[in-house]
Amino acid sequence: MNAFLTLIERQAAHCSKAELKVAEFVLSDARLVLRMSIAELAKHVAVSEPTIIRFCRRLGYSGFRSFKDELLAQSGNMDSVLHQTITDRDPVSDAVAKVLESCTRTLLDVSHLAPAMPFESAASLLKDARQIVFAGLGASGFVAQDAQHKFFRLGIPCRAALDTPTILQSAAIAQPGEVFIFISQTGEWPELVDALDRCRAQGVGTLAFTRRGSELAARADLVFDCEVGENTHIYTPMNSRLATLALLDALQVSLAIIMGQPAEMNLRETKTVLNDHLKDRAQSARRLRTRSA
Repeated sequence: MNAFLTLIERQAAHCSKAELKVAEFVLSDARLVLRMSIAELAKHVAVSEPTIIRFCRRLGYSGFRSFKDELLAQSGNMDSVLHQTITDRDPVSDAVAKVLESCTRTLLDVSHLAPAMPFESAASLLKDARQIVFAGLGASGFVAQDAQHKFFRLGIPCRAALDTPTILQSAAIAQPGEVFIFISQTGEWPELVDALDRCRAQGVGTLAFTRRGSELAARADLVFDCEVGENTHIYTPMNSRLATLALLDALQVSLAIIMGQPAEMNLRETKTVLNDHLKDRAQSARRLRTRSA
């Protein structure tokens, strides 16, 4: 789903009854709204013009004009090639273009939704963590493993739990001060929900990178909504995985900023030791070539 319309859907829960009428009409026929003046829209949905202005400001726009400007900019994406299905009849060049454009749109959509996500709260929670456990199954397990490799460089002990027995056992012995980060596209895996409930019962902090409205999202302390316009066609890559990877990268940077100098020093040291290791290997290889010459 287009990120702009997703934003409207989310804000609808906080709207007054009159503002909700505006939101519902925009969601039902956004293109018609583009052709309307504020007076025409007010008459059509039977609300006052100030109500429409309040609705626009609730979304972060100065007024109806700036709201329509953004709606116009986003409307071009609604019929984009990104939503076209890749078929086995596509030339390879077209299939490649569709995949890459789909990835680009996913990241742009996530960037529009990111300001409403709890990066600061999550970074503050992780800053004092005794250990961070990244939990995921299947494809989400690879995302969890990638995150573990990034976050441990900040100097916080991290590990990845990638199968059901490990996730459940880790949750069973979790202690206050640890933070579990659950990663799931659907947010409905019973094993993950069970593990999260065990963590919460033991006073362990929990984050979920998942679909809003899911079981995981309903239970976690903090939620990062990774619901994107997922196309489950056989040839289409999992855009939710790409979105989650990007959001975890952003969280790692946020955490590094909040940690300050210790994180900067640890990142520098981890980079330095790898560079030194590569230099040593290169020098050893040169010496071997010289001896064999």
